Amino acid sequence: MQATIKWVDGVMFLGESGSGHSVVMDGPEAQGGRNMGIRPMEMLLIGLGGCAAFDVISILKKGRQAVSDCRAELEAQRADGVPSPFTRIHLKFIVSGSGLKASQVSRAVELSASKYCSASIMLEAAGVEITHSHEIRETDDQYLETSN
Repeated sequence: MQATIKWVDGVMFLGESGSGHSVVMDGPEAQGGRNMGIRPMEMLLIGLGGCAAFDVISILKKGRQAVSDCRAELEAQRADGVPSPFTRIHLKFIVSGSGLKASQVSRAVELSASKYCSASIMLEAAGVEITHSHEIRETDDQYLETSN
């Protein structure tokens, strides 16, 4: 895997992945940016959510669950000072579908956290406390179950 980061100006950078996709990263005006792109630490958090959601969907589809939507909501805390790494991250999965089995959704979230999500496992190894919960919704968005 490869990536290239090119400085544009101020604190704006253009990141390009080895697969040819680009993203603009920028800082707030108070730090010399123009607020025209995502912050690097936000990108790291989004990457974690994408990695985990990818796993959850893949596991549920392999389990023949009728998933119509999956959303991962992440909330993170960072240490004060410099550097300010993540200290705690909570991932909440909201999985929608028809007749979803609570045990399979719970298992998919657990397998992602403990076995498959490289980003989550890497951050935990670095000392970040990562927690998970999930909510299951029938396709009409009725609330069914929450697990912490």
